[in-house]
Amino acid sequence: MTVQRRYFVYVGLFLLMFINYLDRINLSVAAKDIAATYGLSPVELGYMFSSFLWTYLIFLIPMGLAADRFGGRAITYATLGLWSIAGIWTGLATSYASLFASRLVLGVGESASYPSGGKIIREWAPATERGVATAFLNSGAYAGLSVGSIVVAWLITGFGWRESFFVTGAMGLALAAIWFLFYRRPEQANWLSLPERQRILGARDASDTATAGDFNQRLAMRRLLSSRSMWSLAITQGCAGYTLYLFMTWLPNYLAVSRGLDVLKTGFFSAVPYAMAVVIGLGLGWLSDRLIKRSGGRNGERRKLIAVILLLSSVILATPFVDSIWMILALFSVSLGCVSTAMAMNIALTSDLVTDGRYNGVAVSMLIMGGNLFGLSAPIVTGYIVAATSGFSGAFLIAGVLLLTGAAVITAGARLPIEFPDSASSEIKSLKLARKPLHGQA
Repeated sequence: MTVQRRYFVYVGLFLLMFINYLDRINLSVAAKDIAATYGLSPVELGYMFSSFLWTYLIFLIPMGLAADRFGGRAITYATLGLWSIAGIWTGLATSYASLFASRLVLGVGESASYPSGGKIIREWAPATERGVATAFLNSGAYAGLSVGSIVVAWLITGFGWRESFFVTGAMGLALAAIWFLFYRRPEQANWLSLPERQRILGARDASDTATAGDFNQRLAMRRLLSSRSMWSLAITQGCAGYTLYLFMTWLPNYLAVSRGLDVLKTGFFSAVPYAMAVVIGLGLGWLSDRLIKRSGGRNGERRKLIAVILLLSSVILATPFVDSIWMILALFSVSLGCVSTAMAMNIALTSDLVTDGRYNGVAVSMLIMGGNLFGLSAPIVTGYIVAATSGFSGAFLIAGVLLLTGAAVITAGARLPIEFPDSASSEIKSLKLARKPLHGQA
C-alpha cells in the first residue's frame, strides 16, 4: 500500500494546533493558583482569560493577508516561535501587569494559526479531502486541550504553575524548528513522490498557483465584506466559538468550584470532553468529504451537516438540571465534540465556497474573527454571571441559545459561492489576449 505522504502535512497541522491550545489551556488549569498568587476576583480572571483574544483579533486579518501573500511556511514557524516565547514569559512574570502583557503577545503569535493552516490546506488538500485535512487541523486543538488538562495539572501539582509554562513554551520552540526545516509547498517538497505531487497539483484551481504579485488585498476585502455567505459563515463560527471559549476558559474552574474537584480530578474531567472532540471531529470530517463527493462539488452541502451538529451541541442547555458528575461529563462531551466539529467544517466550507484560492487565507481570517469576536465576550460575560449569581446556569443558557441561532444562520445564509468577479474577468481577458493571433499570423 502506497503511503500518502501529504498526510504528514496534515499531522504537522495537528501538532501545530496541539501546541497552540496547550499554551491556551495552561492558564485555565493554573487559574486557581494564579488567582491565589495575585489575589484575583472572578471578574479579573475573566479579563485575564480573554486578554490574549484582544491582540488575536487585531492581528487576524493582517495575518491572513500575510499568509496569502507569503504562503504558510514562513508565517507559521515565525509566529509559532513568538507565541512559545510569550508562554515562557507568562511563567517568568512577577506582576499582574507582566502576566497580562505576556498574554497579549501570545495573542499576536496565535492569530496566524488558522489563517496559515487554512492556506496550507488549500495548497495541499484536494477539494474532496478538505474535510479530513481540516479535521486534523482542528482536532489538534482539542487534543492539546485534552492532554494539556492532564499534563499541565500534573506539572502544576509536581513542580508549580510557573514551570508548566516553561515546559509548554519549550515544546513550541522545538516544533517551530522542525516546521522550518521540513515544510515546503507540494511543488518544492523533495520528499513527495511524483505521482502524489501530480495528483495534488492536478486537483488545484488555476488561482491556487497564482503568484504573490497577483494578490489584490483591496479586492479581497471588498468582495468578502459584501458576501452574504461570508457573513453567515462568520456569524455561525461566532455562535459556536462562544461555547468553545466558555469551556476552554471556565470549565476547570467550574469543576473545581461548583463540583468541588481537586486539581488532578479537574484535569481529568476537563480532558474527557476534549478527547471526545478529537474522535468526533475526525469522524465527521470524513463524513463531510463523502457528502461533497456525492453532491459533486462546491454547493455548500457541508452546511447541512454543520446545522445538524450545532443542534446536537445545544444539549448544554440541560446542564443546570443535571446533578450527576458523570451525566454532566457526557453532556459536555457531546456539546464540545459537536462545537469543535462545526467550527472545523466551517473552515472546510469556506474553502469550498471561495472561488479564488489566492484569497483563502484572508477568508479564513474573517471566519475565525467571527468566532473570536463572540469568544472574546464569553470569559468576561461568564465572569460577571458567576459573580452576580454564584453559579453557571446563566452562562450555559446563553451558550445554548447561540448554538441554536448558529444552526439557523448557516442553513439560510451559506448557500452561494464567494466569488471574485473582478479577478475572474481580468484572468479571462488575459487568456483572450494570449490566444489572439499577432499581425501577420494566420
